[in-house]
Amino acid sequence: MNKEAAEAYWKENISLILKLLVVWFVVSYGCGIIFIDELNAITFGGFKLGFWFAQQGAIYVFLVLIFVYAKKMEAIEEKYDIHE
Repeated sequence: MNKEAAEAYWKENISLILKLLVVWFVVSYGCGIIFIDELNAITFGGFKLGFWFAQQGAIYVFLVLIFVYAKKMEAIEEKYDIHE
């Protein structure tokens, strides 16, 4: 891989990571702490939504982020021909 392709690969990789970290921050800090009062006005499965996000919802989102990262990185690696 030439230097330009390597730099473009890492640029896309870091961009993807930053986007997923923003989602992680909004869900964990935003939904679990900042917006909890607004979310607690809504019930989900018999629980207040803010409580649910803080206790379980964030974990589900984190698991989805792992799979999204793996799928997107697979596409990026194929694009730069460094897949397995």
